[in-house]
Amino acid sequence: MDITAIIVVPLILFLIFVAPIWLFLHYRSQRQVNQGLSDEEYQELTALGEQAEKMAIRIETLESILDAEAPQWRAKS
Repeated sequence: MDITAIIVVPLILFLIFVAPIWLFLHYRSQRQVNQGLSDEEYQELTALGEQAEKMAIRIETLESILDAEAPQWRAKS
């Protein structure tokens, strides 16, 4: 076998089998990204945002309690 056959055969196999699958998967993922969030994903994101706000309020409350009862608690960490 000469050197061109060593290069050409894998290249042809790549172009016939791998490249089409690769392109199909690439453009399918791009289409999904461009579609944005579904209604279910948007609702879940909104719920997570609300939970984060509640947690932030709880953390602020906890910090104010600790500041009143143990003023040096921040220096310990």
